[in-house]
Amino acid sequence: MTSTKTRNLSFLLGFLLVALVLAGAVSYLADSNPDGLDHATLKGCEVVETAEGEQLQGSCIAQNAKDHQLAGSPLADYAVDGGEGTTGLAGVIGVVLTVVVAGGLFWVLRRRPTK
Repeated sequence: MTSTKTRNLSFLLGFLLVALVLAGAVSYLADSNPDGLDHATLKGCEVVETAEGEQLQGSCIAQNAKDHQLAGSPLADYAVDGGEGTTGLAGVIGVVLTVVVAGGLFWVLRRRPTK
């Protein structure tokens, strides 16, 4: 039985290592504008820089868009506090949080031996 536990632990640690490498390193190779939905909603508009920031000119769906409630959160826009070049760190934080939450749920919901 110890062999099975060792294999399971080895698998989980290997999985975590691969997830951390992908989130932390490979994410820097990703497209900086991956969102096809943004592209589709901007059809018919032109983004113009003004003194107040970016403005939309024309007629498109994106003119009705508003920031969501979590837009100011620490990991919004795949970056840490909106900082450039922090996508890898945001990915690593996301992986760690996911593992902690999922691990906690598995621990709470696990089957317990009957007495």
